[in-house]
Amino acid sequence: MKKKALIGVLILILLIGMSYIVYKVMNSRTFQLMGEIIQKADTEEKVVAITFDDGPTDNTDSILKILNDADIKATFFLTGKSIEENPEETKKIVTAGHELGNHTYSHKRMVFKSPSFIKEEINKTDKLIREAGYKGEIHFRPPNGKKLVFLPYYLNKKDKKTIMWNIEPDSYPEIAKDKDKIVKFINDNIEPGSIILLHVMYDTEERKSLESIKDIILNLKEKGYEFKTVSDLLKYSDK
Repeated sequence: MKKKALIGVLILILLIGMSYIVYKVMNSRTFQLMGEIIQKADTEEKVVAITFDDGPTDNTDSILKILNDADIKATFFLTGKSIEENPEETKKIVTAGHELGNHTYSHKRMVFKSPSFIKEEINKTDKLIREAGYKGEIHFRPPNGKKLVFLPYYLNKKDKKTIMWNIEPDSYPEIAKDKDKIVKFINDNIEPGSIILLHVMYDTEERKSLESIKDIILNLKEKGYEFKTVSDLLKYSDK
């Protein structure tokens, strides 16, 4: 009985250990089992990328006006479903010269999903992005940043980069609901090569990202930073 109990304890410890490893890999911003994952550009030059997840939505015009007034380009990681629902907003982003990325079709977490499901989510969204007139490289960002085996495998097969981020004020509820705290958080944590993630497509009391864009841009410009699309930012890592 003692031997069986010991084996049971060892199996439990093993399962807990494996679960911990799976959790860490699934959520890591800097590691995946295969393919290229990028959290920030490796550079000392004062360049950053501002990225927006989800949408497009009715907020698109407001976002584009802010970016146009500031004369900067950004990267929009869009979902296929929202592209279908808002085709004109998608085309406006393309026409304005911004970069489009793939954020899956349904925005479901790409873990514990079949290879066929993952393939469909990525390919369908890529097709919609092309139909909107976008010609550039289409990077990928997993919903909630989660990935395990099949997603990295397929992305690697398609030679797609997984673009993560190193600054996300929205991940802190006490910061996300306060415009000034968002601006301060980014100002305090910015570094050369940073990839900033903001959720600006939906207005809520819990997220004030849209209201913060102007001041974020102004503050970082005052610190000498230039804004790049993700593709242009990554070129600095190659220098």
